[in-house]
Amino acid sequence: MKENMLAMNKKSFLGTVCAAVALTAILSACGDGKTRSTGWEFARNMYDPIAFNPDQPNKNFADGITAQTPPDGTTPIGFERFEFANTVEDYERAGRELVNPLIVTAENLKQGEALFHTYCTVCHGVDGKGDGPITQDRSVEDSRGKRQLENFPPPPSFHKSTGSMSSRGGLMSDLTDGKIYHTIFYGLNSMGSYASQVSPEERWKVVMYVHELQKK
Repeated sequence: MKENMLAMNKKSFLGTVCAAVALTAILSACGDGKTRSTGWEFARNMYDPIAFNPDQPNKNFADGITAQTPPDGTTPIGFERFEFANTVEDYERAGRELVNPLIVTAENLKQGEALFHTYCTVCHGVDGKGDGPITQDRSVEDSRGKRQLENFPPPPSFHKSTGSMSSRGGLMSDLTDGKIYHTIFYGLNSMGSYASQVSPEERWKVVMYVHELQKK
């Protein structure tokens, strides 16, 4: 009986000590309400990383700035340079020199179709006929009433059967790998650049799918 009482007292004492330690830790981290101090902090190295933040001073450089301008000609990891200018001359040169590096497979075509539907159909239409939704009559109705939305000019059809001409000359159905890729990279007329939206590999998959539309 006496041994049981001692064991219970010991557990009670340990529980009290643990509770007191936990309470002390909580109160010490709350601050005194008069300063900006947050009290003791656990795992301080989680707040102060070893690496420099871009906006922090840095004594390792002569100008004391961490975010240094990369040297000329530097290529970031994962970045692929496009050595063609946004000119008609380089558009034609890209058409002669650039060839899709990807092999035509069912999977690549499927991914190209998905990318085309995501980024291109709003103007070019689901089937590439140039009848995307923003080229059609549209209206919106809200608290201000019903009003017509602006229509964008429809792009020419990719289909061979329509014989549509490109604004830079030649049939849309005859556009080569390089010409399509150049247009995706820089944009043309009402079409903006999609260089930041789709990676180089994804652009080539879109090019591959556009060739399928050109056969119609």
